[in-house]
Amino acid sequence: MTTSAEQPTDQETKGTSRLEEEGEIAADYLEELLDIADLDGDIDIDVDHGRAALEIVAEGRSAEALKRLAGADGAVLDALQELTRLAVQAKTGERSRLMLDVAGFRAARKLELTALANDVIAKVRESGAEVALEPMNPFERKVVHDVVAAAGLTSDSDGVEPERFVVVRPA
Repeated sequence: MTTSAEQPTDQETKGTSRLEEEGEIAADYLEELLDIADLDGDIDIDVDHGRAALEIVAEGRSAEALKRLAGADGAVLDALQELTRLAVQAKTGERSRLMLDVAGFRAARKLELTALANDVIAKVRESGAEVALEPMNPFERKVVHDVVAAAGLTSDSDGVEPERFVVVRPA
C-alpha cells in the first residue's frame, strides 16, 4: 500500500516530464551533431538532481574518437554543453540546466575532484585555516562544494569567471 506522501505531486510529475522533454530535444540535437562529425556514439538520457543528464557513450575506437568532444581539459565539452542548452532553449523557450558528459570525462573528473576536496578537507581540519583552490568551471566547483558540505565544512566561490575558485573554510 502506498501513502499519499509517496506519490509524486502534479508539480513533480510536470517537472520530470519537462526534464525528459529537455533530454529528448538535447539527444536529437546531439545525434545530428554526431552525424555531421561522423562520430559513432549512443546517447543515454536520465534525470539527475533535478536536471536532464545526458551522456554520449561508445566502445573501443569510437570511445577514443569521442574524447575529442571533451577536449583535454573539458573546454570543448563545456562549449558543447552550452550549445546543447541553447538548442533546448530554442525549442522550449525556457533556460535549460542540463548536464552533458562525453565518454565518461565528467564522471572521471568528479572522482578526481572528490579526492582533491577530501585532501583539502583534511588540511583545513588539521590547520584550522581556510584553503583556496585553483580556478574551476561551474561543474567542478559544484562537485567540490557538495563534498565539502557533506563533510560538515563550509565553502564559497570567489573571483570572477573564468578565474572563479573555491575557498574551503572550517565549520
